[in-house]
Amino acid sequence: MTEYRSDLLRLLEARDYIHQLTDAEGLDTLAAKQVVPGYIGFDATADSLHVGSLVQIMMLRRLQQAGHKPIVIMGGGTTKIGDPSGKDESRKLLTAADIDANIASIRRIFERFLTFGDGPTDAVMIDNSEWLDDLEYIPFLREVGPHFTINRMLTFDSVKLRLEREQPLTFLEFNYMILQAYDFLELSRRENCLLQLGGSDQWGNIVNGIELARRIDGTQLYGVTTPLITTADGGKMGKTASGAVWLNPDALSPYDYWQFWRNTQDADVERFLKLFTDMPLERIAELAALEGAELNESKKILADEATAMAHGADAAKDAAETAQKTFEQGAVGEDLPALAVDSGTIGLLDAMVELGLVASKGEAKRLVRGGGARIDGEKAADEAAVVTVGEAPVRISAGKKKHGVLTRA
Repeated sequence: MTEYRSDLLRLLEARDYIHQLTDAEGLDTLAAKQVVPGYIGFDATADSLHVGSLVQIMMLRRLQQAGHKPIVIMGGGTTKIGDPSGKDESRKLLTAADIDANIASIRRIFERFLTFGDGPTDAVMIDNSEWLDDLEYIPFLREVGPHFTINRMLTFDSVKLRLEREQPLTFLEFNYMILQAYDFLELSRRENCLLQLGGSDQWGNIVNGIELARRIDGTQLYGVTTPLITTADGGKMGKTASGAVWLNPDALSPYDYWQFWRNTQDADVERFLKLFTDMPLERIAELAALEGAELNESKKILADEATAMAHGADAAKDAAETAQKTFEQGAVGEDLPALAVDSGTIGLLDAMVELGLVASKGEAKRLVRGGGARIDGEKAADEAAVVTVGEAPVRISAGKKKHGVLTRA
């Protein structure tokens, strides 16, 4: 483990956030002597971010905890183009009104994790459309264009992936990496922003911004990336059989959010406690050392802490109590409709109708075909599925928000 002097890099390393640093010694020296404004950009392609963005949100939280200034950049401008990174096809273009509504919704998420205000270490949220929308094409090309070669741009993964798979990459999207680099330059000018944080897939874009600022303004900027966060089985963080794990309670209930963390694989508990909670490292080590059934208690603590941070302590408490009543005591949580099954088996479509999750079997069929019906968290693929109810209750879900419990009569 590297011996850093600054609280910032010590904190990031101790909690396993650091994958790459552009200039570790320079950033460490800077962060040890002054407040460092740092930013991460988020495109507003939906009205909520999901758990796949949570490690970046937590990086900004750590930045603030270490006495520095988080800058949340909402991509009101870049969302009009779409980040081609990790995509095989172009994103759907949104209207300006859609983007504005998404940004307003996403801000509420950040207010759970960061302290906003006017102080030197208070977080601020800025929309990059403030400068990108007003760019004049020819002056922009003359200032920025000479510092990017097509040869180098073709080596970036976001471009290579499309070309290797013979998927079209529009000239619109090809501009994205230039505009992201320009964001860093503009933020260094406007906000004295010296640091960009991001996932490992953003390394090339971060380096581009650093190089652009050095060449045009002679400014020294820095970059830090996190490792790609995957689950122990190699799956992508935040992707489940039932879809994305959204951070907005309107898109995913706090109960389902709690259940996501409760279902963490054994091998991921310690890492996720470090990344996604504020628990002291000593306590995390104690919880990670538990084995067997005792490790389940660690998972519940992870679920409690993560849910409280995203949705508030009351929501976390309610979710934990509902889970305990439903799945541990064999009773039915007050928040969930219940149906006692006399025969021990019931058709899935009938169950959904009788629980009041859907209005008709036709609606239930459409939900199954669309992948929105689940039995104990697993996607139901067959309209003719029969649910067997034993001693333990069985949870039936219709979409992200509607849930019910089957019990044995």
